[in-house]
Amino acid sequence: MTTRIQRRNRRRILEAALDVFSAQGFRGATLDQIAGVAGLSKPNLLYYFDSKEAMHRALLDDLLDIWLAPLRAMNPDGNGREEILAYMRRKLQMSRELPRESRLFANEVLQGAPRLADQISGDLKRLVDDQAVVIRRWISMGQIAAVDPYHLIFSIWALTQHYADFDAQIRLIRDGADPMDGADGFLETLFDKLLQP
Repeated sequence: MTTRIQRRNRRRILEAALDVFSAQGFRGATLDQIAGVAGLSKPNLLYYFDSKEAMHRALLDDLLDIWLAPLRAMNPDGNGREEILAYMRRKLQMSRELPRESRLFANEVLQGAPRLADQISGDLKRLVDDQAVVIRRWISMGQIAAVDPYHLIFSIWALTQHYADFDAQIRLIRDGADPMDGADGFLETLFDKLLQP
């Protein structure tokens, strides 16, 4: 049984690891960096996680469930246009609230998904395939325009996660303004027009 202190230290280490991995990527991150951010010694870090890989894996395992939740929440019995717009809003909210997690996921995928390939080709693929069937049904019912379901989902990922993954670029271009300022209305209008039957 883990103690309160052990649970707190584990959370502290994972928070620090999330900061470092999301900024440096797996290859650029070091145990010394993570220990420094966590305010713990490297041996203390290794008491909880036997390697950098173990910390990264723990973060990714938790992240995948979070990442799949907005797509799982699409109601197949709902109105297609409203459900897709609600999905887009949930993904944009995730970029707003979980930018480090978004960058962690992006870094993993940019490296060829060495630690997530099985989950992406398994759980995520099955979920996207299932939702593609639902989207095709909404198209056949005339609820939304005839769009490729996969590219629609990929577009939502790209356009919402960009705000988290490329935050620095947007801030530089917009003179330090909040990257999300105006994003909600713009994406709502964009996808609403795209989905018009």
